[in-house]
Amino acid sequence: MASPDPTGQDWPVDEAPGRDVRAPIPGEFRLESGERLAAAEIVGRVHGPVNGPLVVVAGGISSGRFVSRWWSWAVRPGGPVDLDRVRVLAVDLLPGKDEPGVTITTTDQARLLALLLDALDEPRVEAFVGASYGGCIGLAFAAAFPERVGHVVAISAAHRSHPAATAWRGVQRRLLAFARDCGREAEGVALARELAMATYRTPEEFALRFAATPPVEAGAPYPVCDYLIARGAGYAEVTSAARWIALSDSLDRHDVAPEAVQCALTVIGFTSDQLVPIEDSRELAGRAPHLRRLVEAPSIFGHDAFLKERELVGRALHDALSPLYATPHREIAA
Repeated sequence: MASPDPTGQDWPVDEAPGRDVRAPIPGEFRLESGERLAAAEIVGRVHGPVNGPLVVVAGGISSGRFVSRWWSWAVRPGGPVDLDRVRVLAVDLLPGKDEPGVTITTTDQARLLALLLDALDEPRVEAFVGASYGGCIGLAFAAAFPERVGHVVAISAAHRSHPAATAWRGVQRRLLAFARDCGREAEGVALARELAMATYRTPEEFALRFAATPPVEAGAPYPVCDYLIARGAGYAEVTSAARWIALSDSLDRHDVAPEAVQCALTVIGFTSDQLVPIEDSRELAGRAPHLRRLVEAPSIFGHDAFLKERELVGRALHDALSPLYATPHREIAA
């Protein structure tokens, strides 16, 4: 599948024009836990015009620096995050797949991003668009570096983890650890992903998509199980138990006082989200000193609405970023 390039060429969605950027992690850098990362550098990728306003885009724990691989409809030329008008920086979250697990917080991820911005000689980003875990990092970045961001857009993300979400993720982490200790890590990752997918979506969507036809034998998969099994098998190829445990735990450690977010804030939440209840989005919006807008809506897609609700999310993103779109920037980074 190809997407239009402003230069007149076509390029595959997962190969959007851009350049990788890197920053060394100083030897004295310590996480809030006191631990050290195994990684020697933080790696990001810049897309868009050379001199456009800088926007950070971050997603869930599965996202990374190739933003067009996981949010291609939103971040593209002419899109809600318009690569004709703004530069986009996305980063690979740490720890990586082949690195040992650590106890890492969203504030640690924000500090790592600051290292990369320093290396790029970028004192400030105009906006931080974050969804799910990325939204948590955006809030943590605004609290830790209030002078370095102009506007945070937090989608399907709040200032803290809800106990129900922690309960589900805790089961996933114990499943991952058990499978790893039994020497069946890939199977554990697949099963944990199946459980996670059941919390990302809604009962209403499952009822519409899958029949309740029973299998021939007890223990065999039902139609909805076939879907979850396929999603789990694919995920086992791209992550490790240690990485997932670290980032899942990071979500549950997340705790930012809304009052500490001193920049403009847009909050987008969904009434069907099981992981980030709409009440938490409302509380974040209600306590934030400089709320720009609270957008709340129903969605059959639950927590994954930020990926699926293109019209609503796209319109909200465009409205949030429209002040940056006043002047077109057509010179595209190599």
